[in-house]
Amino acid sequence: MRVAMFGYQTWGHRTLRALIDAGHEVALVVTHPQSDHAYERIWADSVADLAREHGIRVLLRERPDDAELLAELQAADLDLIVANNWRTWLPPEVFDLPRHGTLNIHDSLLPAYAGFSPVIWALLNNEPEVGVTAHMMDGELDAGGVVLQRSVPVGPADTSADLFHRTVDLIAPITAEAIKLIEQGCTPQPQDRSKASFFHKRAKRDSLIDWNWTPEYIERLVRAQSDPYPNAFTYHRGQELRIVKASVSQGHYGGTPGRIFYREGDGVVIVAGPDARRGTFPGLVIERVRTADGAELAANDYFKTMGGYLTDRP
Repeated sequence: MRVAMFGYQTWGHRTLRALIDAGHEVALVVTHPQSDHAYERIWADSVADLAREHGIRVLLRERPDDAELLAELQAADLDLIVANNWRTWLPPEVFDLPRHGTLNIHDSLLPAYAGFSPVIWALLNNEPEVGVTAHMMDGELDAGGVVLQRSVPVGPADTSADLFHRTVDLIAPITAEAIKLIEQGCTPQPQDRSKASFFHKRAKRDSLIDWNWTPEYIERLVRAQSDPYPNAFTYHRGQELRIVKASVSQGHYGGTPGRIFYREGDGVVIVAGPDARRGTFPGLVIERVRTADGAELAANDYFKTMGGYLTDRP
């Protein structure tokens, strides 16, 4: 097929690589300029560099709504546009232009977790599986008919980085197979919109721990914000303290949420949860921390004495 590709970061890079390896004629690549956003510096393989290595014309755009871009797409006489991790909405004059429309590759099991950072949000919400969906683009973001889906299970100790690597490895095969199905005239299956959910981009505020949350949720937040993502964090004695590794305690601990309380196993228990005052629920065991200057320490080395509080503000 003769295709154009819209994409960004490693997700887009894997998609473009799949198109090249499958022998499709890539007429044009559209990608975003490099960003300083914390989450966009992660998994940042360059779509532009890969395209240029293969002699493919590259256009850098924040939004795909200018006359020059539309004219180039029209002149390219496209069979298909393939998109992955394109960060803004594609208008109908773009996604309807090719003979077969536009195929979007999204790293969630649509209709759930449309939008941004789906793997992180899914891990936070204790989903049993994550995956990738190939669907046809329409006028609503991540809402078009599904061509193909693949999933991978979420294990009890998995981090967002673990799940990234498992889902990103699905991109090449699902892209190649979905295009074959389109060539064969498949009918995409409509999404059940009653099961749809849409999530925003994550920012630093989303990694701040509230000690009134359950220890189970905080432990998932720590895994969801594992390296190389910005870590879950709290404040101790006015300084930011990032939590690198944590677990749910074996014992039950009562008191005020945020209290630095007791040594258990390889870490230090912090009282946590909306019902912490009852003393019938576990706390969070912090095992490793990273201080504001970047030093990483075992929690037992950082917390020299018990007492005091972790807080949600300096």
